[in-house]
Amino acid sequence: MRTTQRKGDIAVAQAIARFTKMGFDVSIPVTESASYDLVVDVGKKLNKVQVRYSSTKEVALRRIHSNSKGYVVKKTKPHAYDWLYIFKDTGEEYLIKECLAGRNSIVPTLNYLIK
Repeated sequence: MRTTQRKGDIAVAQAIARFTKMGFDVSIPVTESASYDLVVDVGKKLNKVQVRYSSTKEVALRRIHSNSKGYVVKKTKPHAYDWLYIFKDTGEEYLIKECLAGRNSIVPTLNYLIK
Protein backbone atom coordinates (compact mmCIF):
# COMPACT_ATOMS: atom_id res chain seq x y z
CA MET A 1 0.00 0.00 0.00
CA ARG A 2 1.21 3.48 -0.78
CA THR A 3 2.19 5.80 2.06
CA THR A 4 -0.32 8.44 0.96
CA GLN A 5 -3.18 5.96 1.16
CA ARG A 6 -2.02 4.81 4.59
CA LYS A 7 -2.03 8.41 5.87
CA GLY A 8 -5.54 8.88 4.53
CA ASP A 9 -6.63 5.68 6.28
CA ILE A 10 -5.15 6.96 9.56
CA ALA A 11 -7.01 10.27 9.23
CA VAL A 12 -10.33 8.56 8.47
CA ALA A 13 -9.90 6.24 11.47
CA GLN A 14 -9.13 9.22 13.73
CA ALA A 15 -12.15 11.12 12.37
CA ILE A 16 -14.44 8.17 13.07
CA ALA A 17 -13.08 7.93 16.61
CA ARG A 18 -13.44 11.68 17.20
CA PHE A 19 -17.02 11.94 15.91
CA THR A 20 -18.00 8.81 17.85
CA LYS A 21 -16.53 10.33 21.05
CA MET A 22 -18.63 13.43 20.33
CA GLY A 23 -21.72 11.20 20.43
CA PHE A 24 -22.48 11.13 16.70
CA ASP A 25 -23.23 8.14 14.50
CA VAL A 26 -20.77 7.78 11.62
CA SER A 27 -21.32 6.11 8.24
CA ILE A 28 -18.82 5.31 5.50
CA PRO A 29 -19.81 5.59 1.81
CA VAL A 30 -19.73 2.26 -0.03
CA THR A 31 -18.01 3.78 -3.07
CA GLU A 32 -14.72 5.66 -3.28
CA SER A 33 -16.03 8.01 -5.96
CA ALA A 34 -17.89 10.25 -3.50
CA SER A 35 -16.47 13.72 -2.87
CA TYR A 36 -16.59 13.03 0.87
CA ASP A 37 -15.17 10.34 3.14
CA LEU A 38 -17.73 10.05 5.93
CA VAL A 39 -21.31 10.90 6.82
CA VAL A 40 -21.90 12.16 10.36
CA ASP A 41 -25.42 12.03 11.80
CA VAL A 42 -25.80 14.90 14.26
CA GLY A 43 -29.45 14.11 14.93
CA LYS A 44 -31.26 16.68 12.82
CA LYS A 45 -28.92 16.56 9.83
CA LEU A 46 -26.50 14.30 7.99
CA ASN A 47 -23.19 16.04 7.31
CA LYS A 48 -20.85 14.95 4.52
CA VAL A 49 -17.27 15.08 5.80
CA GLN A 50 -14.10 15.39 3.75
CA VAL A 51 -11.08 14.07 5.70
CA ARG A 52 -7.49 15.22 5.22
CA TYR A 53 -4.17 14.16 6.75
CA SER A 54 -1.35 16.65 6.86
CA SER A 55 2.23 16.73 8.04
CA THR A 56 2.74 20.33 6.94
CA LYS A 57 1.37 23.70 8.05
CA GLU A 58 -0.60 24.10 4.84
CA VAL A 59 -3.23 21.45 4.05
CA ALA A 60 -3.87 20.61 0.40
CA LEU A 61 -7.54 20.58 -0.58
CA ARG A 62 -7.36 19.65 -4.24
CA ARG A 63 -7.56 16.05 -5.35
CA ILE A 64 -4.94 14.62 -7.68
CA HIS A 65 -5.22 11.33 -9.54
CA SER A 66 -3.84 9.86 -12.72
CA ASN A 67 -5.47 8.44 -15.79
CA SER A 68 -4.24 7.34 -19.22
CA LYS A 69 -3.52 10.97 -20.18
CA GLY A 70 -1.50 11.83 -17.07
CA TYR A 71 -2.29 13.60 -13.82
CA VAL A 72 -5.66 15.22 -13.22
CA VAL A 73 -6.04 17.98 -10.62
CA LYS A 74 -9.53 18.70 -9.31
CA LYS A 75 -10.57 21.51 -7.03
CA THR A 76 -13.50 21.05 -4.70
CA LYS A 77 -16.89 21.91 -6.17
CA PRO A 78 -19.48 23.88 -4.16
CA HIS A 79 -21.46 21.74 -1.70
CA ALA A 80 -19.19 18.71 -2.25
CA TYR A 81 -19.01 18.29 1.53
CA ASP A 82 -20.37 20.03 4.64
CA TRP A 83 -17.44 19.66 7.05
CA LEU A 84 -13.69 19.42 6.60
CA TYR A 85 -11.85 17.33 9.23
CA ILE A 86 -8.06 17.66 9.32
CA PHE A 87 -5.77 15.30 11.23
CA LYS A 88 -2.19 16.49 11.62
CA ASP A 89 0.73 14.14 12.17
CA THR A 90 1.26 15.96 15.48
CA GLY A 91 -2.11 14.64 16.68
CA GLU A 92 -3.94 17.95 16.33
CA GLU A 93 -7.47 17.76 14.94
CA TYR A 94 -9.35 20.55 13.18
CA LEU A 95 -12.99 20.79 12.14
CA ILE A 96 -14.11 23.38 9.62
CA LYS A 97 -17.88 23.42 9.27
CA GLU A 98 -18.06 24.66 5.69
CA CYS A 99 -17.10 23.57 2.19
CA LEU A 100 -13.97 25.31 0.94
CA ALA A 101 -14.87 25.10 -2.74
CA GLY A 102 -12.33 26.20 -5.32
CA ARG A 103 -9.43 26.56 -2.91
CA ASN A 104 -6.07 24.85 -3.31
CA SER A 105 -5.18 24.74 0.37
CA ILE A 106 -5.80 26.05 3.87
CA VAL A 107 -3.69 26.79 6.93
CA PRO A 108 -5.94 25.73 9.82
CA THR A 109 -6.10 28.17 12.72
CA LEU A 110 -6.77 27.69 16.42
CA ASN A 111 -10.41 28.70 15.77
CA TYR A 112 -10.94 25.28 14.21
CA LEU A 113 -8.87 23.20 16.65
CA ILE A 114 -10.84 20.41 18.34
CA LYS A 115 -10.06 20.27 22.05
